[in-house]
Amino acid sequence: MIDITDRVRNKALRDKIVSAEEAAAFIKPGMSIGTSGFTPSGYPKAVPLALAKRIEKEHFKINLWTGASVGPELDGELTKVDGIDFRMPYQTNKDIQKAINTGKVSYCDLDLSSSAQMARYGFMKGNKIDVAIVEAAAITEEGNIIPTTSVGNAPSYVQTADVVIVEVNTSQPLALEGMHDIYVPLDPPYRLPIPVVRPDTRIGTPFIPCDPAKIKFIVGTDITDKVRPLAPVDDVAKKMAGNLIDFLDGEVKAGRMPQNLLPLQSGVGNVANAALSGFINSKYEHLTVYTEVIQDGIFDMIDAGKLDFASGTSLTPSPDGQKRFYENIETYKKKIMLRPEEISNNPEVVRRLGVIAMNTAIEADIYGNINSTLVNGTRMMNGIGGSGDFARNGYLTIFLTQSTAKNGDISSIVPMVSHVDHGQQVVDAIVTEQGVADLRGVCPRERAKLIINNCANPEYRPLLMDYYERALKATMEKGVAHTPHLLKEALSFHVRLAETGTMKVK
Repeated sequence: MIDITDRVRNKALRDKIVSAEEAAAFIKPGMSIGTSGFTPSGYPKAVPLALAKRIEKEHFKINLWTGASVGPELDGELTKVDGIDFRMPYQTNKDIQKAINTGKVSYCDLDLSSSAQMARYGFMKGNKIDVAIVEAAAITEEGNIIPTTSVGNAPSYVQTADVVIVEVNTSQPLALEGMHDIYVPLDPPYRLPIPVVRPDTRIGTPFIPCDPAKIKFIVGTDITDKVRPLAPVDDVAKKMAGNLIDFLDGEVKAGRMPQNLLPLQSGVGNVANAALSGFINSKYEHLTVYTEVIQDGIFDMIDAGKLDFASGTSLTPSPDGQKRFYENIETYKKKIMLRPEEISNNPEVVRRLGVIAMNTAIEADIYGNINSTLVNGTRMMNGIGGSGDFARNGYLTIFLTQSTAKNGDISSIVPMVSHVDHGQQVVDAIVTEQGVADLRGVCPRERAKLIINNCANPEYRPLLMDYYERALKATMEKGVAHTPHLLKEALSFHVRLAETGTMKVK
């Protein structure tokens, strides 16, 4: 076994150091397991791998609760042996996506800010967490847990679980200690205001509080986070980022924002990272970030001297970004703080700080409704994640998407979205590489023209405008034209895609 003695500072707990197989043997069929991890960062690895091998022989299932998506050693391996019955609140692994869409795994897609409290309330399947498995850089003299590259829901899972298993990961640098701010709100009727007034406000502890008596096993590992590469910022992404910056320039010029903007929030993935990259060559300085994921774009902003501070719940870099972070951890540590996702995504804090919410969409319709989760209304991609937390409470809510996908066969602007995650009432602006539709204070009919003319790809613009104009005429004749639709054609783009493989009219 890997020697982790020096990282387990509570000497009495050293007697609980065991192999991953011994720890995994404690887990019983049907248990609800809550783990650390948010994106492929800071998630347990050795115990899930051992559990997957055991399940492959014994054939049983568990319920898996995480912070968000996690790495292949957890979602992937447990899914391959058909070991997951229920999963929440977010995922990205291809194996579990397939299992969810074929009905083998029951999946509860949740707003991330509410997932920890729903677990504490006993609302979820199984009512409570039986075992919390948490990755740690170290355990303190008092038995408290030093998280690694994410926080997620780990503090609440540790608080509510009957038993805690700690994976001490020696691949995670001890220099991570001090980077976290752990605060778990009291539950109603005892909840108090969350006293975060700036992105750099520290309100909690640098460790996850844990009663040492709860810790049943400690496992050593050196398995690294399996972070994923980000796509290069291509010309389309640069145009989208440029349109975003131009839009924010207008807000500053109009006096609706200060010269250094308001705290930025950006979702997960290539489009979100590209949006952040647009600030590197912008005029903006002394920027702040209040978000959930810290991606390469934030490291770039720090390196360029553009960013004063970033608050999140997870480090989600590319492999190159991860290397850069570890090599310069003492520098980045001064400007980055990791919190529980219940705080990083908290509606109260997001509203107070006036966050600029920038998230990605699978598709938007001509009235500004947004689909973030389901392809053609049925195939689950990843989940709503934290986009709803920020979109519903941000000072300015922006959704970004390329105007087309799949080499132009899919229009990201459609007559009616096949699934609604964000209603038109919360969407302030839509940005594509074609332009920006500012939807604030605009009625649905005007929204349609703005979105079609400013955001839709030129190849699909005539089809969309033809639909809108015929819908307007038909509904005006009936006196029901507030939001014009032709019900028999509203999903015609999706039907055509399903039948012919393209939304284009051949």
